[in-house]
Amino acid sequence: MIRLLPLLFLTTIGFAEEPYRIAFGSCAHQEHPLPILNLVVEHKADVFVFLGDNLYGDTDDMSVLRSKYERLTEKPSYRNLAANTRILATWDDHDYGRNDAGKEYAHKEASKEIFLEFFGEPEDSSRRDHSGIYHAEYIEVAGKTVQILLLDNRTFRDPVLRADSDTQKNKDSRFFYRLDYQPHPQPGPTLLGAAQWKWLEGELRKSADVRIIASGSQFGIEYNGYEAWANFPHEQQRMIDLIRETRAEGVIFLTGDVHYAEISRLEPEGGYPLYDLTASGLSSTWKFATPNANRIEGPIMDNHFGMLSLFLEASEPYLQAEVWDIRNNQRIEHTIPLSELEFVDEEIDQ
Repeated sequence: MIRLLPLLFLTTIGFAEEPYRIAFGSCAHQEHPLPILNLVVEHKADVFVFLGDNLYGDTDDMSVLRSKYERLTEKPSYRNLAANTRILATWDDHDYGRNDAGKEYAHKEASKEIFLEFFGEPEDSSRRDHSGIYHAEYIEVAGKTVQILLLDNRTFRDPVLRADSDTQKNKDSRFFYRLDYQPHPQPGPTLLGAAQWKWLEGELRKSADVRIIASGSQFGIEYNGYEAWANFPHEQQRMIDLIRETRAEGVIFLTGDVHYAEISRLEPEGGYPLYDLTASGLSSTWKFATPNANRIEGPIMDNHFGMLSLFLEASEPYLQAEVWDIRNNQRIEHTIPLSELEFVDEEIDQ
């Protein structure tokens, strides 16, 4: 669907200068020609963010994993992207090394080194000074600071909780498929790990006008029985609380994993709306989209990429979220005034 802006808002923002464009996507098989990457270049993205499953490694043999990265490097479409667009990346399970794996994966340190080598991480990068691949990038756009936080939702993650027979038996009628996992009922199991949480708090306390949090797993969806932040509800709430406690404004999530595109929106109490822009399907597709009461746009089931355009020179700055499919059709357009991503101080009763 295309979301039409009210005439009043269009009049208010006027005509902005050329935006800063952040393209993003996930789920790219190394044996696929990936023509969608050529479309990213055609759309003049300034940055492309790989959100995980950047290839399908799924191995305990690091020579096999390395060879699969080499297959990706050889593709003309990837070479075109790398020559014309700055690339940032985090990972999800398949490029981490094993389907649905977390901290138990035995080869995570070796896999990290291959990941950093492939994406050309500088030798003096802070990513090389800690476990995992979480990282922050800062970009100046029209006199404003854009913070890109690349989360690592694999290296430190505790095991997910398998859906038991009672969960299967008593599942919501909307779930016409078998559930893989169920939410952890008690706090304790972590998704990000203590060190990454401490780092994230420090980053959210820094000054920034737009904060883009990139996560391999979807953040803003409701529980659907597959991998997502919803399987760690206390961690999901911790993120919401941390954004509120640090007064971090301008937060928007970019996520992947599910092989379709959608926009989800959370309405946390005492905060502003948290948007989750999911683009997943650079080469992969899926048969159906899961139930998601937080979905406001989508799903798009064709191969696609996402685009977040930052109109920060407008008199009223705004973000424009889009999804473009493999036939170069715009399938989603959703505009978010930057002022919507701000805390509103409640009036104190006298």
